[in-house]
Amino acid sequence: MPDAKPTQAFVPVKEIRNGVVILKDGGYRGILMCSSLNFALKSEDEQRAIIGGFQTFLNTLDFSVQIVVHSRKMDIRPYLALLNERLDAQQSELMRIQVREYVQFIQSFMEGSDIMTKVFYLVVPYSPAIAGEMVSSLPMLGKKKTAGESETSGSFEEYRVQLEQRMALVAGGISATGLRAVPLGTEEIIELLYRSFNLSENESAPIAGAAQGR
Repeated sequence: MPDAKPTQAFVPVKEIRNGVVILKDGGYRGILMCSSLNFALKSEDEQRAIIGGFQTFLNTLDFSVQIVVHSRKMDIRPYLALLNERLDAQQSELMRIQVREYVQFIQSFMEGSDIMTKVFYLVVPYSPAIAGEMVSSLPMLGKKKTAGESETSGSFEEYRVQLEQRMALVAGGISATGLRAVPLGTEEIIELLYRSFNLSENESAPIAGAAQGR
């Protein structure tokens, strides 16, 4: 029986540095978190404007993007902790009873149903290896570089600037639909990846991840 591989071997991420995900194949990824809107509550004119804005956004891109919807069970424990603090601060016995009953109602309601929250992300790619191969394929500009050579010989800052320019283009384009997109930092990306690869763990579990070049 072959030796079992560690879980980390199946994760395509090599490191996370300065808000940039560096993959094992040399690719770079930036992640934007997007706001949301209720399309069904919009008027017909507003819906047409949103669809038209999204079409314009797609037409302005000359590279692919990935839309990720991350669903997780809502964690109401901070809210319950706040209610318990309010309960202790109540001077009126009647208010204490009402707050206590409300806490019990919220707890029983959450136990009987899974309330999910959705967070939307746009993953923006940049591949230094592909860019290097395109340049090196031109006459008199040398041989093609492999993915490893491109990653080690190229400048991380140059690649990061190229990726950030793409992310700014995406954020500006998606704003035409009435949405707002903001880039995730290193710690936020670590948390997102940790929760994505540990779906069965408690939502409030501490993040046991590390990244180079924080």
